[in-house]
Amino acid sequence: MFSNLKLNARSVYLFTEFSASAFFSMMFVVTSLYEATVAGLTPVQLILVGTTLEISAFLFEVPTGIVADVYSRKLSIIIGYVLMGVGFLVEGFFPSFLPILLAQVIWGLGYTFTSGASQAWITDEIGEDNANKIFLRATQVGLFAALIGMGLATLIGANNVALPLQVGGVGVILIGVTLAVIMPETGFHPTPREDRNTWQHMWYTFKQGTDSVRSKPHLMSVVGVGLFYGIYSEGFDRLWVKHLLDTFDLPIIFGGNQVAFFAVLRIVGTLLTIIAVRFVEKRVDTSSPIAIGRAMMVVTGLISLSLLGFALSPLLLLSLGLYLSIDVLRDVAGPLKTAWVNKKLDSKVRATVHSMFGQVDAIGQVMGGPIVAVIAAVGSAIASLVTSSLLLVPAMFFVSRANTLSREESAAEPSPAD
Repeated sequence: MFSNLKLNARSVYLFTEFSASAFFSMMFVVTSLYEATVAGLTPVQLILVGTTLEISAFLFEVPTGIVADVYSRKLSIIIGYVLMGVGFLVEGFFPSFLPILLAQVIWGLGYTFTSGASQAWITDEIGEDNANKIFLRATQVGLFAALIGMGLATLIGANNVALPLQVGGVGVILIGVTLAVIMPETGFHPTPREDRNTWQHMWYTFKQGTDSVRSKPHLMSVVGVGLFYGIYSEGFDRLWVKHLLDTFDLPIIFGGNQVAFFAVLRIVGTLLTIIAVRFVEKRVDTSSPIAIGRAMMVVTGLISLSLLGFALSPLLLLSLGLYLSIDVLRDVAGPLKTAWVNKKLDSKVRATVHSMFGQVDAIGQVMGGPIVAVIAAVGSAIASLVTSSLLLVPAMFFVSRANTLSREESAAEPSPAD
């Protein structure tokens, strides 16, 4: 009955990115405020909430990626959005520590059903080169949607901080329901029924994914890049707001509302990112691993330097400018890394390989959190931020190594004339 309602894959992918970005930004604007005020979580509990989410992503990333490769990309994505929505509803309706911990497990599990599966699905449907182009376009669409989500959060959360979480949770569930109706799946060939439901086959698929990474030396170096991106990011994500509050007297806007100040800062960052991603889309050839690698070298170096300056700057305006630089560069790095990993992967293991890289990032964040927490405890937030900037430096070595290996792999490939 619903077969005629299916849209083309590009439209579905962009719809999903737009709606998910709008609902997630609506919820993320208020999540920290909700957990600290309505739920009354202590700093230690807040850290445990974040760690629980990362551990969940780590544990579930590869198994859910295998499900997408063995059964159905579409089914995996639908399950993911429904679970993520349920997770946010649990948090929004039960403002206490244990339900919020449970919510992180549910939403982390749901996220891993979509991680890898979404990239693999669109690549199967429209081809590798077209998919690499749409990753950057989807980032732009998502950024515009995020602005809408932030505005909606301000409107509906003015008198009830939990309401954006509740509305956003329902919205994310509806994304899954909608995809069940409109999402095509023509490029994926599932495992035959007689071969399903066997751990042996799942292990075989996982091994194929591992072998696929090992067979491409540059991807092994990209693993190192992803690991150190995860390690450094925890310090920045957890401490940048505290650093600004502790170091500077923030300007009084909107009646001295600090939430509004940080919301405006995020909106400015989003607008700048839209411009930056458009610039990268025009200048970087996403069909070339070498071109992507060069762009990643520049982006990674600038993030590290900007974070060091952010930690040490004595001037508020300079610190805000450096924060915006970091925010923009990180959003640019995301689709570049996705396109980098996506090149010349076997369709049978594409979701598994993407999930492996998601797992590497989660491992890095789980490793990085305790490091910066200990340094903050014995030193200061500034020391932790400086450490975070230095923790990203090894990623540049792996970027350089990946670029070298990509050139060698390209030189070794037979020419079309051969």
